[in-house]
Amino acid sequence: MPQFMDVHDGFVGVTEDQLAAAHQADLDVEGAEGVHFEKAWLDPQSGKVFCLSTGPSKEAVMRVHEKAGHPTHEVYELAVEV
Repeated sequence: MPQFMDVHDGFVGVTEDQLAAAHQADLDVEGAEGVHFEKAWLDPQSGKVFCLSTGPSKEAVMRVHEKAGHPTHEVYELAVEV
């Protein structure tokens, strides 16, 4: 299954607990799209969040984030790993 990394902006000052809640919102709706979110990372100073997932397509990842309330259009397929 393809792996994806996506990037969110606008999370300046977000706490670890708030990031966990946003990640849980993804987990709550991911099954309908055949996506699984593995991990999420936060840089609270820049407000960037990075999410690692597996799923059938970039569009499926985007739909899960939209349903969870934090949409992004910045999704990259991780096609090469070393």
